[in-house]
Amino acid sequence: MDTCSCALELLGMLVFLGAWLCTLATTLLPQWLTMSTALLPVESYELGLWETCVVQDVGGMECRAYDSLLGLSSDIKLARILMCTSLAVGMLGMLVAIPGLYLVNSCGEGNRTKRTLTVTGGVLGVISGVLCLIPVSYMAHMAVIHFFDENVPEVVPRWEFGDALFCGWAGGFLLVVAGLLLVTSGWCSQEEPQPVLQRMYQGMGTTDMSLKKRPEYV
Repeated sequence: MDTCSCALELLGMLVFLGAWLCTLATTLLPQWLTMSTALLPVESYELGLWETCVVQDVGGMECRAYDSLLGLSSDIKLARILMCTSLAVGMLGMLVAIPGLYLVNSCGEGNRTKRTLTVTGGVLGVISGVLCLIPVSYMAHMAVIHFFDENVPEVVPRWEFGDALFCGWAGGFLLVVAGLLLVTSGWCSQEEPQPVLQRMYQGMGTTDMSLKKRPEYV
């Protein structure tokens, strides 16, 4: 494998790991949506996939998990499923791609097998990134629709973007980039061709052996 393909593999795996950790943080953080009211400017509210929090300016923060799974809105349920699926697919992609790395001594000497593992891991990384971007973008879309809803009075507080959404966008985008890097490195890696003189020498050796095996007639 050439140096360029090896560098793409290492870069892809580093980006893959960082993006997966970013996606994990997005799933766990409660700052998906934030809301502050004019009546209580010292307090703000945060909405996550697993809990809601009340943050005070003095530094206090109180979080409470959702009481019932069946009582959750369909948006949060869908976001939970897609984010957990994204984490599972991303972890599977890393486990598949690691044995296919050029620096990892596995799968014997079969370059074709290692390339297949690398490309498969890259494809799983792209799928994981798409699965992460869907719920994050959907929650942001719903927040924008409700924020600019003319039927809701202006005095009513509205949910706005939280830090977890930006973290999710970054994680999903980096997962797609990492997957494309691994796929590119797998396609670019080719078996090194033998030198011309070595091929000629092997051909001459084969010819000599065939001549020696011919029976001699007296």
